[in-house]
Amino acid sequence: MLAETICSAVSAAGLGIAAISAYRKRFLSAARIAAYALVPLGLVMTGAVEWIADTAFSPVAWAGFGVLGVAWLLFMSTRAVERRRAGREVPAGGAEPRAVAPAASAPSRGAAAKPRAGQAAGEDFSDIEAILKKHGI
Repeated sequence: MLAETICSAVSAAGLGIAAISAYRKRFLSAARIAAYALVPLGLVMTGAVEWIADTAFSPVAWAGFGVLGVAWLLFMSTRAVERRRAGREVPAGGAEPRAVAPAASAPSRGAAAKPRAGQAAGEDFSDIEAILKKHGI
């Protein structure tokens, strides 16, 4: 009951300030102040203020917030440990990660830009086809 009274008083004061701003021909400012002033009144009318007041003074609600905090800390600490371990672990099997095409040569800039005179257009991709065939694609 006290929270609703306070919110209503804040809304009334805000609407009074908005009226003074409008009287001084500051209409944009007056509209913004009126919008802010109507928020507490809307919260009272929806019952949100009563719910918040009941929650704020409930020991069970505070215990629930504590449990949620502990759960959040557990989630974050397990993620941090997983990230730390992921940077140090060796892949399963003890081998280093293999390259996709270890025998492939680096592409030359000149060959891609200027095909040879005797080459057909379909032969430009022979290196790529060889790599794909090697990997069974």
